[in-house]
Amino acid sequence: MAQLTEMAIDKIRSLIIHGDLPPGARLPPEQELAGQLGSSRNTTREAVRALVTARVLDVRRGDGTYVTSLRPELLLEGVGFAVELVQDENALQLTELRKALEPAATELAAQRIDEAGLGRVRHHLTLMRESADVEELVTHDADFHAAVAGATGNPAMASVLRGISSRTLRGRVWHGVMESDAMQRTIAEHERIYEALEARDPALARAAALLHVSTTENFVRRVLAQSSDV
Repeated sequence: MAQLTEMAIDKIRSLIIHGDLPPGARLPPEQELAGQLGSSRNTTREAVRALVTARVLDVRRGDGTYVTSLRPELLLEGVGFAVELVQDENALQLTELRKALEPAATELAAQRIDEAGLGRVRHHLTLMRESADVEELVTHDADFHAAVAGATGNPAMASVLRGISSRTLRGRVWHGVMESDAMQRTIAEHERIYEALEARDPALARAAALLHVSTTENFVRRVLAQSSDV
């Protein structure tokens, strides 16, 4: 069944790639589509569901199923769902990926950020300073980085960074950090990122982001080491 569904998915993707179903196009009724694909209606239905989950298709109640805009940031939203399922022992891989991407994004943000974008970053930094507990800090930390990524003017990049920066994983790491001054230290690192953005200094912004994600990487390594010792 799974193999038949995969084949149906591939055929729908082929129709999209070759322009038979361009962005915004309405899919034929289920029975007609099944005939085009050479699949059963159940298999076709499963293929459509999978592509809806992947943001390739959109079901509009009472109207039909349509191909989405296929914009990169939309298609990449599924990354976040997958990342939420990542187990603790694989968290380091995502942190290393952040270490590769986030400094570059922060550098780009320093070149492109406007006053409104800077205001959003500053707002989330203020909320981080006012956080009463780890849960609040995790939320505002994620929002801070989303605002920085948004300031790049590159929705695809922002979508990827938002996806790999799982709030669930952030929370797991923070709950495993034992240092009493960890919150103050991470807020100070965010302040340096903000100051670099405010100065519109790309090199300083990149360095500040690299320092911050490197600190996070050390936290992750320590938490994983503690878990392996239990």
